[in-house]
Amino acid sequence: MGKALLVLALALQAVSPPPKFDSGRAWEHLRRLVAIGPRPSGSPAIEQTRQYLKDQLIAAGVSFTEQAWDDQTPIDKVRMVNLIATIPGTRQERIVIAGHYDTKLFRQFRFVGASDGGSSAAFLLELARVLKTRRNPLTIELLFLDGEEARMPDWSGNDHTYGSRHYVEIARRDGSLVSLKTMILVDMIGDRDLGIRRDGYSTPWLTDIIWETAKRHDLDDYFLAEATKVEDDHLPFLAAGVPSVDIIDLDYEPWHTAKDTLDAVSARSLQIVGDVLLSALPHIEARLTRSVVLTGRRIQRPHPYVITKVRQKLRRKLRHYASATMPSVAH
Repeated sequence: MGKALLVLALALQAVSPPPKFDSGRAWEHLRRLVAIGPRPSGSPAIEQTRQYLKDQLIAAGVSFTEQAWDDQTPIDKVRMVNLIATIPGTRQERIVIAGHYDTKLFRQFRFVGASDGGSSAAFLLELARVLKTRRNPLTIELLFLDGEEARMPDWSGNDHTYGSRHYVEIARRDGSLVSLKTMILVDMIGDRDLGIRRDGYSTPWLTDIIWETAKRHDLDDYFLAEATKVEDDHLPFLAAGVPSVDIIDLDYEPWHTAKDTLDAVSARSLQIVGDVLLSALPHIEARLTRSVVLTGRRIQRPHPYVITKVRQKLRRKLRHYASATMPSVAH
């Protein structure tokens, strides 16, 4: 049954030529974001960044809303704003594809965050253009997160992931968390020497789909089998019960240094992640819509004992990841 639904999802996408991710366009967005300079939360520069994001979304014909709030950090109170771009699908249930657009606050040197903060925002802008032309079975939200970075030098306590924690809190409060079916996080994907390891906190089935897609496309030199654990914007979603995955290359020598510039990143890396994610998306959608034909007609549900077996298998996988001794890395 699962295979049949996957065929339906893929057939639906085959009605028209599949959308193509254009790393040249993404690179131009990245170049313009980096040209703004350091873009920490609450700064005039991040307001300029946000205006650029909004202008590009308008040009792509993608509607968006601003989710603004004031957050108390260890050093100050900061006005933060998440941008939520929505691409309607056949169904109201939604997939969130997220990334942060702020850069870490450094006073000792000029930090422009080409990969860390720039690559994810540029990637989401190009994804907006691509997905706008696609027939999406589920609604897709492109979530530009503010306040991912810690305000203090070190990542500790709650001094980080302000935007993702606020988004999840509001979704809990207004009931929209129910329709949020999965979250895909992209972060630091511009590394010229791209090497993305599996994140041990991420949802196993979601990680498997993306990494297996990379392997089918002979891109497993970039999506590595090795695992790590990364604290990032996906954790608040996981804590809320939303299947989530973090696509991040944290093995990046210029991380949080003045060398995180355009010289350290490449359009090729953005293309690799774009190709893999767009190829994996129909498989993710098929998994999420397995009980409903994409036209909206109900199909026969699996027998209860099948569901029980699947749940038992998932629990075994979760216990395996929980017991793993992989080190946790704070982004």
